[in-house]
Amino acid sequence: MAAGGEKAAVRKTAVRKTAAAKTPAKKAPAAKKAAAKKAPADVAAPAKKVVTKKAITKKPVVAPKKATARVKAASPVKTVTPKPPTAESRTALVRRARRINRELAEVYPYAHPELDFDNPFQLLVATVLSAQTTDLRVNQTTPALFAKYPTPEDLAAANPEEVEEILRPCGFFRAKTKSVMGLSKALMENHGGEVPGRLEDLVKLPGVGRKTAFVVLGNAFGRPGVTVDTHFQRLVRRWQWTEQTDPDKIEAEIGALFPKSDWTDLSHHVIWHGRRICHARKPACGACPIAPLCPAYGEGETDPEKAKKLLKYEKGGFPGQRLKPPQSYLDAGGKPALPLGAG
Repeated sequence: MAAGGEKAAVRKTAVRKTAAAKTPAKKAPAAKKAAAKKAPADVAAPAKKVVTKKAITKKPVVAPKKATARVKAASPVKTVTPKPPTAESRTALVRRARRINRELAEVYPYAHPELDFDNPFQLLVATVLSAQTTDLRVNQTTPALFAKYPTPEDLAAANPEEVEEILRPCGFFRAKTKSVMGLSKALMENHGGEVPGRLEDLVKLPGVGRKTAFVVLGNAFGRPGVTVDTHFQRLVRRWQWTEQTDPDKIEAEIGALFPKSDWTDLSHHVIWHGRRICHARKPACGACPIAPLCPAYGEGETDPEKAKKLLKYEKGGFPGQRLKPPQSYLDAGGKPALPLGAG
């Protein structure tokens, strides 16, 4: 019996151990599952917080500032200054030049010679006097001159000292007196007191060059010509229409870009633009209507508001250069210039 009891006790102990071993095995997976369910929630929450923090701190502080700076710096160049290629073809140059002239014709539909005159003789004298001074100063001076010497005969017989006194405000008055009296004598001696309508005759008169001759031919006789004054020279080189510096060569190269019938009006458009917007020292680039076509955009003030303050004459709301401008100019809102000594 003792031996049998020991065996029974051993069996009971083995059964208890087995049950104990089986019980933890069943509970372990449940614990693991519970832990697994809790773990993702615990881990996911911090991950979302980290991502949210990074998104909040990076976007407003870094990205917008850099992006905004980039757009501001690049926009004027990309949208306003499509410069022509370095090796612009002849066809492309002609198209661009003619397009600029068309655009300027819309901006200055009332463009005209800015010297006051009633006849070819007055225009010839006024153009000679306009060298090294403004048309405005000439227009303020010539009324007294033409009132006293209305014809070539009168001016040819004038007292030089009296003429000099009248022309003093124009600068270089002695040399200009000699020129206008000399051309008046030449008109009397060689052309019966009449201004000739041919280039070859005009350029033989004292003080008259090709520029002056084309002003007279184009505006007094209706014969086309390219007037290459200082404004014209500056702008056509700035626009890369030519690289020439000699006025005669500039005249030839620019004339070849346009039909002959456009020459006189082209001269007016370019000169008017040079006086009002495309100034020599500080062009008003930000107020320029042809900025997208200009290779030199950016040489002057590009801020629109600051550029507006640089505009001259009627574009800036001020009087023009003529005391007696054409009616078309007045109809467009232009104001006549003030007489000499009026302010």
